[in-house]
Amino acid sequence: MSELPTTGGSDGAGGSGSTLLEEQTQTNPNYTFEDGDEERFSHYVPKDKLMAAMVDGIPVKALCGKMWVPTRDPDRFPICPNCKDIYEKMKG
Repeated sequence: MSELPTTGGSDGAGGSGSTLLEEQTQTNPNYTFEDGDEERFSHYVPKDKLMAAMVDGIPVKALCGKMWVPTRDPDRFPICPNCKDIYEKMKG
């Protein structure tokens, strides 16, 4: 666990206090896939559109052409081979 900077604040009693912010990373190597997960891939989409899609629940279009509303952690799935090929060709 890595420590992040503290932020100043008031403890409500007229004194000065601080709050320690911590970043917590939790991994689950025993993750069990849900129904249909075996056909899922992580897809390449523009980052700004991905964030908007996750917040607003609107569909995004991946490089491979797939349209979907992202709701799952993409780190748990392999990268779509079609998206990967297209991305590599775009990079040159």
